[in-house]
Amino acid sequence: MRYTLRQLEVFLACAHHENVSRAAESLNMSQSAASAALKEFEQQFELRLFERTGKRLRINELGRQLWPRAEELLERAQELEQTLATHRELGSLKIGATLTIGNYLAASVMARYMEEQPGTQVQLEVANTAAIAERVLNFELDLGLIEGEINHPDLEMIPWRRDELVVFCAPSHPLAERKRLADQDLINATWISRESGSGTRQTFDRAMSGLLPHLHILLELQHTEAIKRAVETGLGISCLSRVSLADALKRGSLVELQVPQRDLRREFYFALHRQKYRSAGIKRWLELCRQA
Repeated sequence: MRYTLRQLEVFLACAHHENVSRAAESLNMSQSAASAALKEFEQQFELRLFERTGKRLRINELGRQLWPRAEELLERAQELEQTLATHRELGSLKIGATLTIGNYLAASVMARYMEEQPGTQVQLEVANTAAIAERVLNFELDLGLIEGEINHPDLEMIPWRRDELVVFCAPSHPLAERKRLADQDLINATWISRESGSGTRQTFDRAMSGLLPHLHILLELQHTEAIKRAVETGLGISCLSRVSLADALKRGSLVELQVPQRDLRREFYFALHRQKYRSAGIKRWLELCRQA
């Protein structure tokens, strides 16, 4: 074999960081050793994988074609090493989840996964749909659990479970006693919403088609708990996943508002890179999510 796994590690680190120094630092090696490994890798096959602009490396088309294959090969090698070293079938995972899923669903799945394999590491990153999708595309996450719909040729979107958004307000709000809200009520209301780029906002915008230009959105917040607190204080009404509102609705600290003329249904998805190697750990995580 003319190349080494170390050379692949250097290539992938350079692709991620676009800089040899940062790539070397991430691999705990010297800059000169990383540069030499990348240079030797390219020279062995008489090819160029990056365009050099000062200290910055820009991966070219050939490098982009090689990237997912190198990721898959290295992951298989790491999985084999982990199995040989620990005699475990499942490995460590880097999971990305959107805020609703990360805050209200992912923790229980993570607990079951780690209970099955004591000592296994699971990193959970919580961000909005756009950020999670980007990190999956860059192979920085093994898979994403997202609320929004993403159309990208390199992403495989697998339906997971159904969800719906709920329009809600504080018990003291003037709309709390209404049995049903008309579109004019939605236009007249003051809204507290999620930020653009979130799956919840995507579903909300779609559901409010035709009304959006007329809605008064007072605040855009990134966190569901902050939105719930703002609504509880009477700042306005909002629209979030029923999953995130279950306890508050049961306690009566928030009140559901009926908007039957607006379709607030949606899907939760698994987002995986099409070239991502489906390790035993990834497959088991998907199974546990479906069972949850």
